[in-house]
Amino acid sequence: MTHFVSAALSRTRTVLLVLGLLLVWGLKAYIDTPKESSPDVKIPIMYVSLVYPGISPQDAARLLLRPVEQQLRSIEGIKEMRSTAFEGGANVILEFYAGFNSDKALNDVREKIDLAKPELPADTKEPQIFELNLSLLPVLVIKLSGDAPLRALYHLARDLRDAIESNVSSVLKAEIVGDREDAVLLR
Repeated sequence: MTHFVSAALSRTRTVLLVLGLLLVWGLKAYIDTPKESSPDVKIPIMYVSLVYPGISPQDAARLLLRPVEQQLRSIEGIKEMRSTAFEGGANVILEFYAGFNSDKALNDVREKIDLAKPELPADTKEPQIFELNLSLLPVLVIKLSGDAPLRALYHLARDLRDAIESNVSSVLKAEIVGDREDAVLLR
């Protein structure tokens, strides 16, 4: 180690030249790297939802998951398949290898679900397939709270939503979550 230090100290001009070149190359690489303000990141995950009202988790695993899993196993490019059975249905999460073709994978999943449909119980609702898409998730979440009455907070939230939607051109939609409906109890 002391050999390198003594060699660097005896050749200071060479070391400074190499350091300068590295800094210039690094700056050029940083400038040349393409940047996007909102890149569309493809996440290789798809979610299949199966709903059968009133079915137990054990029956959901046997009647819903087994036929669907058997069909989905034959899809190429699946890295991992996770299934969950619960009261009233089941779901399957498919993780694909990075660099997957999302359109082809979505079509393959749809085809395999269509092949599994005849084996599902008759009262099973139409299976739904979702592709995980980060561009659909909210970019900004604003929470309002305080000692004010709920009606005042909701009024403020509605005004804020309207102001954001009308004044910020890059915002497509603003939503209010947690708004309660007014109800009158009759006794």
